[in-house]
Amino acid sequence: MTNTPSRLMPLLRHASASALLLTVSLGGCTPTDQRAGGDGDVGGTLVISAVAEAQALIPALAAATSTKQVTDQIFDALAEIGPDLNTVGDGGWTPRLASSWEWGADSLSITFHLDPRARWHDGRPVTASDVRFSVELYQDPKVVAYDASNFANVDSISVRDSVTAVAWFRERSPEQFFRFVYYLWVMPEHRLRDIDRAALAQSEFARNPIGSGPFRFVRWEPRQVIELVADSGHYRGRPKLDRVIFSLQRDVTPAMTAVLAGEADFREVIPPDFVAPVAKSPEVRAVPYRSLNYGFLAFNQRARGSDTRPHPLFQSRELRRALAMALDRRAMVQNLFDSTGRLNLGPFTRGIAEADTTLPQIPYDTAAAQQLLDSLGWRDGNGDGVRERQGTSLRFDLLVPTSSTPRRRLAVLLQEQLRRVGAAVDVREADPSATQSLLETGQYDSYIHFVQTSPSAGSIRDGWTRPSPDRRIQNPTQYGNRVVDAVVDSALAELDPVRRRMLLHRAYGLIAEDAPAVWLYEMIPFGVVNKRVRVVADRADTWWRDLRLWWIPAAERIARDRAGT
Repeated sequence: MTNTPSRLMPLLRHASASALLLTVSLGGCTPTDQRAGGDGDVGGTLVISAVAEAQALIPALAAATSTKQVTDQIFDALAEIGPDLNTVGDGGWTPRLASSWEWGADSLSITFHLDPRARWHDGRPVTASDVRFSVELYQDPKVVAYDASNFANVDSISVRDSVTAVAWFRERSPEQFFRFVYYLWVMPEHRLRDIDRAALAQSEFARNPIGSGPFRFVRWEPRQVIELVADSGHYRGRPKLDRVIFSLQRDVTPAMTAVLAGEADFREVIPPDFVAPVAKSPEVRAVPYRSLNYGFLAFNQRARGSDTRPHPLFQSRELRRALAMALDRRAMVQNLFDSTGRLNLGPFTRGIAEADTTLPQIPYDTAAAQQLLDSLGWRDGNGDGVRERQGTSLRFDLLVPTSSTPRRRLAVLLQEQLRRVGAAVDVREADPSATQSLLETGQYDSYIHFVQTSPSAGSIRDGWTRPSPDRRIQNPTQYGNRVVDAVVDSALAELDPVRRRMLLHRAYGLIAEDAPAVWLYEMIPFGVVNKRVRVVADRADTWWRDLRLWWIPAAERIARDRAGT
């Protein structure tokens, strides 16, 4: 049976996330060079120059982008979202592990028919029982799965036979297909069922995973290299590349240097300092691609290390608003990114269909910021340039990862602009692993966060509602407003697209008024790639999802081999 349209579709209009397809390039190329080469072009090794170390290589635990870039190659999903990133119903979705599916008459069930050719990398068939087991992993509180909230609407999974799984939902919703299929990466029950779920991250499987994706895991040398090899018998066809190697560098500078020197083939972001060297290099080119991202200054509303006690400074809405007024966001974005970045407007990216480009902004007004701080009782009584109130100084730390040059520079600009209104900011740099640990334990005052969000406007629920200890990385501000929660819930359950958009815009406005963060920037990303590599990067949600389609022409491989590289 072919994929049938959702029974919800008569009730809905197709809503697709739009994203900016860049038409400019430092090297005169487009995001997609070609779809694929001929049979003679199968082969070659792609070396990706990375910075952040991966964590446990289990999809349910993949919180960091650096981990997902690896697990998305090793594991597989039931279906693939289309290039228009439609999240309402199942329009545009194409088969992966599920060769077809159909909806129940009441839209409270979806039956998935698995491709009988799908195999785990140890040779065992992928079964409906694996689907049921994987959903249980995401839902199990012992696992603390990063995307657990997306399975809250799943009541159960029944196994009709070895290749037929039925997902049962508690209620129908516009995005029930999207939330189930997009976030579910199927994992092998026979390899994971006997492992303590509370200790999955420490298991041997987390270091040596077995998946059903286009690439097999080969090795992981911590802080050095992760190597994957093509699964030549993959049910969807052999990847065009022989292998993919993630070369782990200590920071951005050696990561970029490796690509420029020909020691690596691709780096996902070009830092400002390397724009000119890339443009001048005869060996590499810049590749623009679409992305759903935004960066912001997050004010932690919980005291350091506490799940309940309010932050001594940032519990105050008016203080947060005063600090936001003191920042010339537009100038900072222009200074850092020039034409490769733009001002972020709120708790969303412009790339989603429901973005509110008319959302009122807190104005840049240092005089008003100082007046508000005065009225709140924050004054510099001892003349040291730092305001105090009732014995407490207006001083806080600003956490920033060493792996991000833009965020490190942004921290310095934020520090200087806030100094001018009497706020002392201590910039605190940490490597990616340490940063993640500090976020998980709440040991920070503020943080420059950069989010690669999902195509759905529903991602607002993860980042800006219902704070809890197990969601600190998703919601680093620990912000929560019951009115916002209620409006978001209503919006995401709304079948009328016009009313859905109206409710989401109301939620954005309420969040913006509360100022749990200062919205800073959206990057227009450029990767740098060796000219021998042919790139396929059509989707705005992930540049790496189609790595199996990247390729290196045989002539280029032969030339490189003869050169001894």
